Order: sequence, then structure tokens, then C-alpha cells
Amino acid sequence: MHILSHAQTHGTPLIEGEQVTFVWAGPVAPRLIADFNDWEDGEPCYLTAAGPELWTYTLTLPHAAYIEYAYLLDEKRQPDPWNRRITSNGMGKTNHYFYMPGGAPTPLIKKQRTLPAGTVNRHSITAPDMVADNKRLVYLYHPPTATPTPLLVVFDGWDYYRRAKLPTIVDNLITEERIRPLSLALVQNGGQARFIEYACSESVLGFLVHYVLPLAQQELNLLDLKAHPGTYGVLGASMGGLLALYTALRMPNIFGHSLSQSGAFRLGDYPTVVHNLVSDGPTHPLNIWMDVGLFEWLLEPNREMAALLRKRGYSVQYHEYPSGHNYPAWRNAVGTGLETLFPPQI
Repeated sequence: MHILSHAQTHGTPLIEGEQVTFVWAGPVAPRLIADFNDWEDGEPCYLTAAGPELWTYTLTLPHAAYIEYAYLLDEKRQPDPWNRRITSNGMGKTNHYFYMPGGAPTPLIKKQRTLPAGTVNRHSITAPDMVADNKRLVYLYHPPTATPTPLLVVFDGWDYYRRAKLPTIVDNLITEERIRPLSLALVQNGGQARFIEYACSESVLGFLVHYVLPLAQQELNLLDLKAHPGTYGVLGASMGGLLALYTALRMPNIFGHSLSQSGAFRLGDYPTVVHNLVSDGPTHPLNIWMDVGLFEWLLEPNREMAALLRKRGYSVQYHEYPSGHNYPAWRNAVGTGLETLFPPQI
């Protein structure tokens, strides 16, 4: 019962060095689903008996890993009674999470209340025939500066605003002089139409050019694209990461910087049109950042895309981290991407 008392006292999972032990007490063991076994779609992890009505599962993980997991009994999620750390999976369910000893949330998400901060204003755009439901919310971030700035368009803008805390990250990076001042246009996704819109949709590009950019140029103090072509950037994750690279490839004179997190460059076994644009189209003067988790199904497609981009002569910075497919992981990585693509001006 030492394992059980240790779990009750110190919480779960039990971590010693790089070894992690999940603990469950009860007459029946649940199935463990997590980042490291591709959730419901991967090979199941079954806890094994460690004593009367006591079950455990042990594995080794990287020292700096961030992991989300859940238990299933009769295909229904069951809470881990000794882990109070929970987070939304973005699809209506809740996961437990933990950091390994070498991992931690990025300090960039902490507000520095005594330092200058930008402001965020909400706008509603009516765009007939361009996007689902003809309307979309856009959140414009004004950085704490009076000088003209580049613009970063952010797909899944509400999630990056609330879940990734992107305005706070940008505030801190600007204050610490780790990036040049930067404005944001955080664009709400299309809800149930998100997948269709983000699967390399030309109508979304039209929406950006004819609605989002004019609004941002009217409300924000932006660099003039005629004088500074390609100075804007675009950011997204998963399907949004696919769209971020697609947008830059299609409009490099506007978006010269693409930050793609866990880009969905393959839909099952089907390579998206981005592969064709890179392999068969002209090589544009883009600066590209890509990051992806070691524990996600999009790892190999991202490795493949990074290699293809480099083969075609693109400037690519590529990063892998020991996490899965989720906003805490993207939140922890996005600051480094911004530092890479928007360094402070000398």
C-alpha cells in the first residue's frame, strides 16, 4: 500500500526522475489515454495489478515533457482523484495534466502589471459570401508603442487570446525587448465550418484581404505594405497551422512571416495542396517557423514539410518539443517563434 499512500499524499502521477507511474484504486482498472499513446486512436495502455484493488502503469518520459491524459471506464471518462490539475481539451472534454521535473509553463504568460501593456478591442465583421454565417469576430491588439508596427494575423484568434494568452506573451516580449513591437489581429474561427475554411480556402484569403486587413489598417498604427512589402505575419495551430503556411505561400507580398504550430499538412494519407505549392511553385522570400510535439500524429507530416521547404530553398526554423497537440504546448512554444520571426530592430 506504499504506492497508494504516496499517491494520496503527493498526488499523481508519481514521478521519479524520468519515470512516471499512474495509480488507480478500485475493483476494475481503467484504460489510460494520453498524449503519448494517441488518445482513443492509439494503442491502449492498461494498468496492471499492483495489489488488492490497486493498479499501476509505469513508463519513461522526457525530462521536460508536458503531458495530458484521461482515464476511461466503460468508454466514459473518469477523474483521477489525486490530480487536481485539469485543462480543457478544446472539444468539450477535460484532461488531467502534469509537467515533468524539467518542464514548466512559460513565464511569458504572467502579466507584469507595473509595466506598459497593450490593449485589445473587439470588432464584428460582416463579410457576405466570404465566411460561414457571413460574420466573424476579430480582436485587435494595440501594442504599447506609438511607432508603426507589423501586423500578425492569428487564426483561431479567440483560443490564442484566451487559452494561449498571446497578448500577454507579446506584451512581455516587447517589454523585454526580445521582439520588435507587433500588432495582432486575432480572427475568430468558423465554428463547425472551421475545418472547411482552414483546409486551404481561397475565400478565407479573400476575407483577410478585403475585410480583416482594411479593419486593422484603419484601427492600428501599421507599417505601410507598399513601403514595406511582406512585413506582416500569420500564425495558426493544427488546421490553422496549415492555413498559416498556405496564406504566406499564396500572398508572400503581404505575409512574409509564417508561424505554423503542429500544422496539419496531411489529412490522413492525403497530402494537402501546400505540398504542391512548395514543390512545384516558385520559392518565395519567406521566413518560416514550425513547431510540433513529439507526442502527436502530426510529427512526421511536419518533419516531411520542413524537409521539403528546405529542399526548395526556404528559410525555415523547425522545433520539436516533448508535448502533445494542445494549447498549453503551443503557448509554451509560440514565444520562441515570435522571437525568431520578429527580432528587435537594431
